[in-house]
Amino acid sequence: MSDPYFQQLFAERIGGVNYGKGTEIYKFEKIKRAKRKALADFPNRLLVDFGIGENDSMAPENVRAALTAEVNKPENRGYMDNGNQRFKEAAAAFMQRNFGVKLDPNTQVNHCIGSKPALAMIPACFINPGDVTLMTVPGYPVAGTHTRYYGGNVFRLPLLAQNNFYPDFKSIPADIWTKVKLLVINYPNSPTGKTATKEFYEQVVSLAKEKNFVVVQDAAHSLLSYDQKPSSFLQTPGAMDVGVEVHSLSKGFDMIGWRIGWVCGHERIVRAFSDVKDNSDSGQFGAIQNAAAAALDDDSIHERTRTKYKRRLEKLVAMLTRCGFNCKMPGGTYFLYTPAPSGLKDGTKFANAEEASQFLITQLSIVTVPWDDAGAFLRFSVTYEAADEAAEDALMAAAEDRLKGCGVQFS
Repeated sequence: MSDPYFQQLFAERIGGVNYGKGTEIYKFEKIKRAKRKALADFPNRLLVDFGIGENDSMAPENVRAALTAEVNKPENRGYMDNGNQRFKEAAAAFMQRNFGVKLDPNTQVNHCIGSKPALAMIPACFINPGDVTLMTVPGYPVAGTHTRYYGGNVFRLPLLAQNNFYPDFKSIPADIWTKVKLLVINYPNSPTGKTATKEFYEQVVSLAKEKNFVVVQDAAHSLLSYDQKPSSFLQTPGAMDVGVEVHSLSKGFDMIGWRIGWVCGHERIVRAFSDVKDNSDSGQFGAIQNAAAAALDDDSIHERTRTKYKRRLEKLVAMLTRCGFNCKMPGGTYFLYTPAPSGLKDGTKFANAEEASQFLITQLSIVTVPWDDAGAFLRFSVTYEAADEAAEDALMAAAEDRLKGCGVQFS
């Protein structure tokens, strides 16, 4: 089939004249294909899905009831743009109550339609051609993708086990530092599960002031913290002077599909984000914002969510340890990031985490997500569907039986 006339018109940022012609298969598409194969080859075997990266529960009943009530209010029918006072005030109160961070809801808080659009928009506030965004890997690539869209460059900071899954700022060359505009961090970190120490945040603030860059802390998993009390980057002295924090109700409140979060921090950065946002969307539906405000007012929701995923992670770590994996309880998130097996007792070898993951899916019907960005690791998520603890235990037992049966080996 011949190319359409507009094939020559695609922007270079998405592939230019070669857009749509690539043969490389995206990692998650490979996982989907492997899952389909496992279901076809073993139709009577339970698929144990540790690959799903989204909450398995619906939003709490009281939040859904609040949405139902708000839907019928005429004042919620229109565009919300950058303003829903109820949500901004609830977000500010949440930050004060849970982290001791005081914010002006009128100038230091604005909602976003989930944290992903916020991370996509913030580079528009700062990045010119040639500027640099520092991004940790493995990690969520959106801010880096949009940095490149604006002609900027991304400098990758590997999160290595030997560095306790913190970025090594000393590895950044002097010529890169002169171009850095943004540092994007994410703690508790997805997928490594590492939480941030007070000292790490202090280092980031000090470096931002020394090198003159803006900090964007992606706090999507902030409420899923197990080895310490949930914290905020903005609690750190001086943090409010150098950056913003991006929050989401997806993980801590079981509101994945609701697409609601907020950006908070330095007034001028929030204002810049709001200006870009005003030219990108017309605001989340007011009924969703108000129902989300009701969720933010109820701290018991995220406390229950944290308890549930901590329990599931403890079970997963115990099971994998019995199967020979070298893993320990993560500090936060609902992910377990652990070294991938290098082969099997029958002599089979895996060249990387992707090969190990494909074997687990196609041969054992156990789904994981591979990461080969900074070593060969598998990500197990405990967001699998299970109605109760008995169902959780049954899934663990099925996975353990299959893993022990094949004899995973580690170098």
